[in-house]
Amino acid sequence: MAIRQIRYSGDPILRKNSREVTEINDRIKILLEDMVDTMYKYDGVGLAAPQVGVLRKVVVIDIGEGIIKLINPEIIEAHGESIDIEGCLSVPNRVGTVKRPETVKVKYLDEQGEEKIMEGTGLLAKALCHEIDHLHGILFIDNMIQEVFPKKDEE
Repeated sequence: MAIRQIRYSGDPILRKNSREVTEINDRIKILLEDMVDTMYKYDGVGLAAPQVGVLRKVVVIDIGEGIIKLINPEIIEAHGESIDIEGCLSVPNRVGTVKRPETVKVKYLDEQGEEKIMEGTGLLAKALCHEIDHLHGILFIDNMIQEVFPKKDEE
């Protein structure tokens, strides 16, 4: 498909609420494929539609176990807590610790429009929370506990 332009922190579109997808048509399917290609091109583990300038509730994730495509994702349960380091394709050169649930349940539609529920733990839970935050105009830096700077020998 196509590589889309990543929007960066400071772009007002990243601070807006995304609209629900009411029809899963060819435009949404192309958006999903373009988002997958864009995420892989920039070595991300997740990408939300606002990051490529589209205010729709669409997310793609791959934590190394295969691509997950979610339409209108919504967290319906969250348990536990985990503090871990995060970064973001839309906030280059910044990483920091963020508190997230250890486990989440997410309700979403798949590409065929079927309602599904998935449970994510650890990295998948973190990725789901991070990308769903994007759909509500929230960046990880809004929840960052502490910024992490690389040691001199890691630069």
